[in-house]
Amino acid sequence: MATSPVNRIVVIGVDNSEYSDMAFDFYATHFHKPENRVVVVNTPEFIMSPNESSTQKIEEAIMESHAKTEMIKNKFVSKMSDAGMTGEFVALEDKNPGHGIVRYADTVGASFIVTGSRGLSKFRRTLLGSVSDYILHHSHMPVLVCRHKDVKH
Repeated sequence: MATSPVNRIVVIGVDNSEYSDMAFDFYATHFHKPENRVVVVNTPEFIMSPNESSTQKIEEAIMESHAKTEMIKNKFVSKMSDAGMTGEFVALEDKNPGHGIVRYADTVGASFIVTGSRGLSKFRRTLLGSVSDYILHHSHMPVLVCRHKDVKH
């Protein structure tokens, strides 16, 4: 008796960094199966300093954020297509990218999460925070953290 393929959902958290590219490529090369549905997620950053509170500055920052998100979307939709993956791109709204990714993965019943890592030292992770560290410690499912082999502490 043949069994039907398991349609796993794999969430890949990305930004516009080389570490996201490496994580996506590592997943595609070593873990992807044709029956997996890939959801590439991005949490757009909206960064403004306190002295940029005019309506025009806010509108410019929003437009810049949308343009950056669209660029990231186009890049990863193309990468999915080139790799023959079934999936989609989702832009999340959350102040904390790690929280947004974990919450989204829980909501869609993902089998696991893939993320890149910049290889920050413990001090820098504590000071700056780390999306991959947050995901690793708060996810209720397996997490694949891809760190470039040349990154050293």
